[in-house]
Amino acid sequence: MKQKLKKAFQCQSCGYISPKWIGKCPDCGAWNSFAEETIVEDKQSKSLIGEDLVQPVPISSIEITLSDRVSTGIGELDRVLGGGIVKGSLVLIGGDPGIGKSTLLLQATNNIAEKYGKVLYVSGEESLTQIKLRAERLGAVSDNILLLSETLVEKILLWASQEELNALIVDSIQTVYTEDSISAPGSVSQIRESAIKFMHFAKKRGIPVFLIGHVTKEGAIAGPRVLEHLVDTVLYFEGDRGYAYRILRSVKNRFGPANEIGVFEMTGSGLIEVENPSLIFLSEHSQNSGSAITATIEGTRAILTEIQALVTPSNFGMPRRNFIGVDYQRVNLLVAVLEKRGRLNLAGADVFVNVVGGIKITEPSSDLAVIAAIVSSFRDVPLPEGLVIFGEVGLSGEIRAISQTELRLREASRIGMKRAIIPRSNLERLKEKSNIKIQGVRSINELIESISN
Repeated sequence: MKQKLKKAFQCQSCGYISPKWIGKCPDCGAWNSFAEETIVEDKQSKSLIGEDLVQPVPISSIEITLSDRVSTGIGELDRVLGGGIVKGSLVLIGGDPGIGKSTLLLQATNNIAEKYGKVLYVSGEESLTQIKLRAERLGAVSDNILLLSETLVEKILLWASQEELNALIVDSIQTVYTEDSISAPGSVSQIRESAIKFMHFAKKRGIPVFLIGHVTKEGAIAGPRVLEHLVDTVLYFEGDRGYAYRILRSVKNRFGPANEIGVFEMTGSGLIEVENPSLIFLSEHSQNSGSAITATIEGTRAILTEIQALVTPSNFGMPRRNFIGVDYQRVNLLVAVLEKRGRLNLAGADVFVNVVGGIKITEPSSDLAVIAAIVSSFRDVPLPEGLVIFGEVGLSGEIRAISQTELRLREASRIGMKRAIIPRSNLERLKEKSNIKIQGVRSINELIESISN
């Protein structure tokens, strides 16, 4: 096969190829993402005539075999994976440096090695001595844990093929490279080709493969977007270094529910799973003004979290808006709705909103709690004790229905909440009785009146 090499500029976010450098990628819209790379052009395609081809079969003739999942020995990790590791799956874990990716996988490696057998841990970033020091601190030292310091994919797969492995961990996908691509390690083509080789190995041998990925400053996994399409499961490690808690979130899972989360606490001896996140996030809740409790859905579980707001007169010409853990644009929208529909004069006030514990809330069901916290801080009046609030707010100030109301109320009852304010339409459709006193509201004005009494 004849090959021709040429120089071109390739987007490091999506893989778009341009003959010259351009500032903005026309495909994914990323700025300053083009880097010069060597592209291989195939001048002659290989003929498939005479080769054995895989024949299509009727879907009705395919037999489904449900293989048992492999438990990692860490309940929160198994939950995020959908009940454990599926044999032959390819899992990608991303997160900020130092967030705990390697620590979590080393702990899982030890559990798998003790229960099932040999596990190969490959590191392209750390020496074997560094890994051993961390393993001793975590208590993850076993004869069934095989360490390999290597960056060439072909050598990694060669060693993996010679052992009866139960799992393969690669730390990280940005540091390894394959001889089939002449680009530098970490480039778009190298990450793509390396991931494809690991995927073929996992599917052919039935061995689960974990890939650790670096993240960009925007929080996305570095490399081409096709990397997330290739793997079976994508997990993100979230958390602020100022907090001891870490959240492992599933953003893609072919074998279980997406957006499932697992909560961990970082300690000196490793990550400890938090089985009751609601109690942890509400452990330091106090009855001060500007504090509201809401119930959010993360995957298949409901979690109660505290939303804090602080509204103060602005000492600057331009009022400040600072929101942590919630969508910035959405809270700005809620502030505008409060000014227009709720008749609150927030134009000359600084507004700060924070979600306690470092968790990030993305669903709109927290709108009502954000508004309640802002109103409470604005009037300097605490909300009633034992009150949980959830619901979506529209631009005209109406309260819209949300999903899984019964699940949220059951979690609130379990934690000990005494009263709930929910959308009126959800109250009318409730099928389960609750020992919590429930009030339905149709507009933010009804909410403001309810929390003022």
